[in-house]
Amino acid sequence: MSFFKDALSIFKKSELVFIERVKESEKVYSFLFKKDQDLTWKPGQHGLFTITHKKIKNGTKPFTVSSTPSEGVVRITTKIGDNPSDFKQALLDLEPGMKISMSGPVGSFYVKDDSPALFIAADIGITPFRAILKQIEGENRANPIKLLYLNNENLHIYKEEFKNVDVDFITTKEQLMHEINAFAEKHKENGQYFVAGSKGAVNMVVEHLKSKNIAKRNIKKDVFVG
Repeated sequence: MSFFKDALSIFKKSELVFIERVKESEKVYSFLFKKDQDLTWKPGQHGLFTITHKKIKNGTKPFTVSSTPSEGVVRITTKIGDNPSDFKQALLDLEPGMKISMSGPVGSFYVKDDSPALFIAADIGITPFRAILKQIEGENRANPIKLLYLNNENLHIYKEEFKNVDVDFITTKEQLMHEINAFAEKHKENGQYFVAGSKGAVNMVVEHLKSKNIAKRNIKKDVFVG
């Protein structure tokens, strides 16, 4: 059913007006766009964003929407290095009032029930959890939630927004595995595990969870590419 919903949603297009750029850390930027009145999404989902203010090759890329609909903006957050791709350079070139196109939202990376949940973010994989946690906080849910946020360079973003969250800011793989083991031992088959980040990081965590006899149905993953 999720596949068919995504297939239909991908044909829904919205034109978004650029508001501002926010520098989250040395190499991480957020781009904020005005939300269309009719546009909504489940926190954790992503859209396909298309550059329209200049002609570039590969002008469409997927990005998690790191804001909630109630914030009134569409926020995407990405790493941009010293030699950005044409797409990311086009993002940097945006000025207030310019527009981009969004198709979607799509994806099933969101919380569906009140089971204990462990959120595991590797580097820029933190973006869906910003939105998910904001929604959970607004709904005053009672389910136990813990966030493990791994960044090897200790450049964790959104820190100010996680003040009311049970979060560990982690810098090593060993720390991460220790905390995963503690949660898995406490909640066993009742826990839900959400993993987001690069393909290598996500695969590493998923294999570790499987080694702890965590059922595949209890694991959701969001692999970031590019």
